[in-house]
Amino acid sequence: MNESQVVMITGASKGLGKALALAFAKRGAKLALCARGAAGLEAVQAEAESNGAASVLAVTADIGSARDVERFVALTESQFGRIDVLINNASMLGPSPMPLLLDYPEDDFAEVLRVNAIGTFLVTRRVIAGMLRRGSGSIIHITSEAGNVGYSGWGAYGISKFAVEGMAETWAAEVDGSGVRVNMVDPGEMDTEMHALAVPDCDYELADPNDLTGVFLYLASGESKEVNGRRFEAQQYAADKSSS
Repeated sequence: MNESQVVMITGASKGLGKALALAFAKRGAKLALCARGAAGLEAVQAEAESNGAASVLAVTADIGSARDVERFVALTESQFGRIDVLINNASMLGPSPMPLLLDYPEDDFAEVLRVNAIGTFLVTRRVIAGMLRRGSGSIIHITSEAGNVGYSGWGAYGISKFAVEGMAETWAAEVDGSGVRVNMVDPGEMDTEMHALAVPDCDYELADPNDLTGVFLYLASGESKEVNGRRFEAQQYAADKSSS
């Protein structure tokens, strides 16, 4: 990655999104960050700026809203001129504790899919057009083990991640050979607020999101310019790098 890259991260106010913002900041990137909570987002913006980011644009936005997506992307393009890397990180869990599908409230189910699946589609569709015009760009979807295997009790969240994986594969096939690449990363179980809500009685060690940024830095770099349509496990990638 070079210092001129413009990196857009959704859901950047906490957890993995925050860790990614700080990791790219330390490499001098220009950052476009969004989240629904203004206070947390402003705190990450200040921390990213103090950690070396060339510039940080922070926009309060709901990615499930086409109007918010348009505002966020248009502001980014106006300030930075382009978007080199998009990390579709924003997502919501839904009700906690998570109900079985038989008991899942219809409105909650629709809301989870609106944010996690439709939101990812809206942001990608808006950003990828500019990447295709330039013939370069890297898009990274955040997925989950629950989006690759159906687990009892993971309800709308797991189903939404199945949709995210399908979108990543479809986008990758459609842009193959264009210079734009679309991949996905499963970060695994992490020590985050979302995991605490999903597994409130967790009694095992969880990964620190700050230790899982390596695969994202790789996918944002020229080293991965030929990598398209692949699924990575962030914890395995980190383990392989530490042992090599």
